Formats: sequence, structure tokens, C-alpha cells
Amino acid sequence: MLGPVLLVSMDGSVLFLAMPRITQALDPTADQALWILDVYGFVVGSLLIAFGNLGDRFGRLRLLMAGTAVFGLGSTSAALSPSPELLIASRGLMGLGGATLLPSGLAVLSELFEDARQRSRAIGIFAATFAAGFAIGPVIGGQLLSHFDWGAVFLINLPVTAAFLVLAPFVLREVRATRPGGIDVPSIALSAGGLLLTVYAVKSGAAYGPSPRAAVAGIAGVGVLVWFLLRQRTLEYPLVDVRLFRGKAFAVAIATGLLSLVAWSAAAYLTGVYLQSVLGLSVFEEALLALPGAVVLMLACVFTPAAVERIGERYALVSCHFFMAVGLILLLATTATRGILWYAVSTVVSGVGYGISFSLVADTAVGAVPANRGGSAGAIAETSNEVGNALGIALLGSAATLVFRLCGPGIAPTLGETLAAELSDAVSDQAKEAFVCGLHTAAGIAALLCAGLGVLALRWIPRKPLWNKYSK
Repeated sequence: MLGPVLLVSMDGSVLFLAMPRITQALDPTADQALWILDVYGFVVGSLLIAFGNLGDRFGRLRLLMAGTAVFGLGSTSAALSPSPELLIASRGLMGLGGATLLPSGLAVLSELFEDARQRSRAIGIFAATFAAGFAIGPVIGGQLLSHFDWGAVFLINLPVTAAFLVLAPFVLREVRATRPGGIDVPSIALSAGGLLLTVYAVKSGAAYGPSPRAAVAGIAGVGVLVWFLLRQRTLEYPLVDVRLFRGKAFAVAIATGLLSLVAWSAAAYLTGVYLQSVLGLSVFEEALLALPGAVVLMLACVFTPAAVERIGERYALVSCHFFMAVGLILLLATTATRGILWYAVSTVVSGVGYGISFSLVADTAVGAVPANRGGSAGAIAETSNEVGNALGIALLGSAATLVFRLCGPGIAPTLGETLAAELSDAVSDQAKEAFVCGLHTAAGIAALLCAGLGVLALRWIPRKPLWNKYSK
């Protein structure tokens, strides 16, 4: 069951490596290239909540298998796409399948392990697998692109999806909620539409700067989401039970999931550019350099449940914020000429925090609600991750870009475009120094946010166990 989850998490990191080859083969416009990268995240982020609830009602295993089949179909279509338009559509189809895999997989996993301790460890492994995909994606993608065409990064999904579809009916059991009430279609439309418009506005504004279109989309998206939340308060059987957020522990845990992905995605994106464009490392060298931190992250996911038994959920949740903050602060020691060691140490230290967060947030989402709401609760946790991933690159990436424009040579808005021009060594050095300043700004902001939420968690989370009666 972990195979499809691994594929979903690998998707983004592999695609970043393949984009230069895709650009050469399909010649997309700048706007089309952005959609190739972003449409998957848009679809996943906008549909997670809806599909979590559909799985609760119609069967989580059934939805999980359908999503796996759709993901495999989208991967095949993407690998064989002859045009940017078809590749964008195929990526959207992959997102449709991916939106079913995360909440349904988490809910099915929770049903396989009825014992609370075993379930916590299983969810920790689930989170570690998800984290492993981010880490090994560049390594596998780099090897594939060294020997095959760009479509291979999508075809690699097919053996795993086929194996799951064959074995899942024999090793997993169907689970569905015995929940009354029908499907509220307007709520599904509002949640999907609101998230899609909001994420589009954030990413469009980050990529192209402020524009009337992005502003209208953002205002409309926020308005639709507010409408969605107000509607949930009036329904007898809501799509999202907003009462869950009345508990400070649950709210802090979801905020932790959001912020950890904001910090992780921004740091991963900016340090990737730093290592390749500033320090001159290859993609494969960068992937190998990130492996120690990735291993620590995975181990933290696996061993967090055991640590919680010894120190308690409160201190585990609080400590993850300070591990992330310290790891991000270490990036402030990097320079335009050296910083490999600081980067490696940063990924190891912050990896502990990310691992604790990934494991605890998922366990909180499933353990804090009744069994028949496991899919929707898991969807809320995963949605916080997807939204955090989008916001990290959009907001903190925009902060880094602003600093680069203010401090750089003013030749082009990005480091890559600047270095592509014929420049003197002095101008190139100025551009690299400006990018490092932007990296430091983004890392500093993320560190402050992590430390601030850690202080709030220390004040808001009670000393008694986080989990409510449903996890017992």
C-alpha cells in the first residue's frame, strides 16, 4: 500500500529534473511550462477534502484502487504526450488520482492496525515513505534521464501501480463509514473551487508579480472558501467538521503540518538553486548531498511514536518547531563561495523536525476523530501539507526574488536568466551574492515562523496527552 504513496511524493521532485528535457522536446510557452509544473498540485490540493469524504461514504479501498488506476493512466498519457497541452491535461489526470491516494491510504492503514500503538507506528512509516519520495526522487530521476527520454520519469510509475491493483484486493480489506446523510455536492464544488482559485492566485502572483487577474482570483478564492466554511456550520452532515478546530491541540497540529511544508518546500527549492547555480554542483551531486538529511527525516518519522511514549506528545510537537528553526538558521552561514557543509548539517537538523511533524500531524488527524471520519480528517492534514507546499515556494520564494531584484545587477529578474547572459565575473559574483541574500531572507523568515509556532504550542498544548477519546 505504500507504493502509490511513494510515487505521489516523488512526482514533484522528479519533474523539476525533467523540465529542461521536456522544454527542448515540446517547446512550451512560459505559461504552459508553469502549468506543467503546477497543475498537479492545484488538482490535488483542491480535491483532497472532497475525496477524503467520498472514501468515508463509498469505500476507502475502492477509492484507493480507482485513484491508483487513474494515476497510472495519467502517467502513461504524460509519458507519451506529443504537445504541452496534452501533457498539462495528463498531469491534471495524475492529480485527480493522487488526490484519492493520500487520505484513502491513510484511512485504510489506520483500519489495518486497531491497536493505537501499532497504528501510530504504522502511520509513522507511512509518513516516512512519503518523505522518502521527496528524497529519492532526484536520485532516481537523474539516473533515468541519464539513460532514457524524459517520458521515463512517468513510465516508472506503471510497475508500482500495476502491482498494487493486483495485490490490494487480497491483502487489504474494504472500509466505509456508516454515516447517514447524502453527499453535499455544493460543498465539494466550493472546497475544490476555492482552493484552486486561491492557490492559483498565490502562484501566479509569485511567478508574474501582482496583476488584476491574480487579485480577482485570490479575492474570489478566499470568498468561496469563507462561503464553504459558513455552509459547513449549517449542515447536519458537513463535508468538513469545523468543530474539530475548536481543540487547540488539533488546530496547532494542523498549523504545524502547514508550516513544516512551507519551510521545507521553500528551503528545498532555494537551496537546490543555490547548490547548482551558485556553487556549481550537478543535479546528481545535489541529490547525493541531500541524502543524509533525507535519511534522518525518514528515521524521525519511524521513531517519533516511540519517542512520544517517552517524552509525551506535547514536547515532541514543540521540539519539532525548534529543530526546524535551528536547521533553517544554519543556512544563514552559507556564502556565494562555500556552504556545502552548512547545507548538509542544516538538512540533518531540520530533518528531525520535519520527520516529527510529518508523523505527529498524520497521527493527530486520524486519532483525534471518530473512525467514520478518518478519511476526511486525514484529508485535512494532507491538504495542509499541499497548501503549505504551494505557499512555501510562492511566498518565501517571492521574498527571495524581491531581495535578488533589489540587490542584484538588475539584468534579469532571476538568477538563472542573469547567469545565462554574457556577463563579467564581477557581475556574476554580484548576482550570486544577491541570490544568497535572498536565500538568507527566506530562511530567516521561515525560522522565525517555526520558532513562534513552537512557543505558541508550548503555551497552548496541555501537558496531558493530545489525543482525545477517539484514539483510545
